[in-house]
Amino acid sequence: MTPDAPVRHLVVILGDQLNRDASAWDGFDATRDLAWMCEAREEATHVPSSLPRTVLFLSAMRHFAVALHEEGVPLHYLRGHEGSLAQALGETLATRPVDRVVLTQPGEWRVQQALQEAAAAAGVPLEIREDRHFLCSRADFERHARGRRQLRMEYFYREMRQRQRVLMDGEDGDEPAGGQWNFDADNRASFGRDGPGLVPAPLRIEPDALTREVIEEVRTRDAGHPGVPGRLAHFGWPVTRAQALAAWQDFVEHRLPDFGRWQDAMWAGQPWLYHALISSSLNLKLLDPREVVEDVERAWRSGRVPLAAAEGFIRQVLGWREYVRGVYWLRMPGYLELNALDAHEPLPAFYWNGRTPMRCLADAIGQTLEHGYAHHIQRLMVTGLYALLLGVEPRQVHEWYLAVYVDAVEWVELPNTLGMSQHADAGPAPGSRAPREPFGPMASKPYVATGQYIARMSNHCRGCRFDPAQRTGERACPFTTLYWDFLARHETRLAANPRMALQVKNLRRIEAAELQAIRERAAALRSGRVPTGD
Repeated sequence: MTPDAPVRHLVVILGDQLNRDASAWDGFDATRDLAWMCEAREEATHVPSSLPRTVLFLSAMRHFAVALHEEGVPLHYLRGHEGSLAQALGETLATRPVDRVVLTQPGEWRVQQALQEAAAAAGVPLEIREDRHFLCSRADFERHARGRRQLRMEYFYREMRQRQRVLMDGEDGDEPAGGQWNFDADNRASFGRDGPGLVPAPLRIEPDALTREVIEEVRTRDAGHPGVPGRLAHFGWPVTRAQALAAWQDFVEHRLPDFGRWQDAMWAGQPWLYHALISSSLNLKLLDPREVVEDVERAWRSGRVPLAAAEGFIRQVLGWREYVRGVYWLRMPGYLELNALDAHEPLPAFYWNGRTPMRCLADAIGQTLEHGYAHHIQRLMVTGLYALLLGVEPRQVHEWYLAVYVDAVEWVELPNTLGMSQHADAGPAPGSRAPREPFGPMASKPYVATGQYIARMSNHCRGCRFDPAQRTGERACPFTTLYWDFLARHETRLAANPRMALQVKNLRRIEAAELQAIRERAAALRSGRVPTGD
């Protein structure tokens, strides 16, 4: 195809759609069609994308472009465009005759709207095709939600197990393997005082020349973004499908058998533990969720993996990941503005640098800034919990999570942050098609706990200046103080939730004088009069 030849289909490939079996490629004709990719600066600046996150996306995109070139696919690749995706697309459509723009469903409402507007402004039809990467389509999830008073992941997950025939037994294949749907009770162990011992190290992907080029570019250009520039040389995330498959098989072989038991445990200085580290590869579409689920079930049926570990892992992929996407598209765009608990505190400055004497937060934020990674309990019950208890505005928490994690794409990050972590999604979003729910679709209660939870699940509290058992006084753990203050501030609302009845009952046992001291210390924490950071 010559540079000025008319284009039948301009096939837009977004940075998180790096799979050749995507629907946008259906019917692609190299003699008449043109693939289009763009490194739009806005995608790294609408939130300040962290150094490892930016390296991952750019390196993966450039590797995909190289693979397309080697395959002989005609590709228009815009490198380092200073504007937005919509601006770049508009410029292309203004300079080249195109019959139709073809696109697989984006993962962000913002991107979808912008590209639709760009195509409309250019007078070029835009065809948005189903994203087959997912096992549940947007339309299927809407049907699941229709007529329900409340949405709950557990019921959706069971439907998906039955529909996909995953971990199902019985004569007719209609019984859950092992006689139960949920093995959470077996998957919540802590390491105890002796710690995790020798954990098999995950496979590290050595950066090739192309990735090293991206690292140097990002280190220079984005020095003011979150991250640790001097540690980018340790970047080791998969950026190609072959690398992602190698990292995945390494997990199945060496860490999956112990994943379930230890999936909620934390240990200082141990960022990886028994986790798979494949969420970024799944979200870039380097891995397919079907192959992941099939490999895990096969490992259990062959006797290599306990059922509890297999079920716990499959629940995250077939259950949570699909459910979260459904919630996102059902509730956007109003979901982004929800703030059910009326929280308006600013995000503490130490979330951007990790400088805080609270050891649990320093460890979780420090590894986040260095690697772009923290596992789900660190996100939910350390960084997320502190922001929730402090009363940080949910959108600020969302923007931090979207900025710092390598696996952050809005469809998966926003519901997990705003809904599950910050409990901000109670009640219907403006313009949503979701049922009215008193406690929101992501969690039937706020995930709140004192510092004692962190003490039980980690070694962070040893040697920390704060005592998780104390709720008042100079040594009181901020998590513990803020927990009781949170219950007191939201007592009326929480008392209506049966799952919070015991916690509210315990709150009412606190003497008035002590409760006043809790409130005063919580206010001091919010004002910065208690030194928790810079």
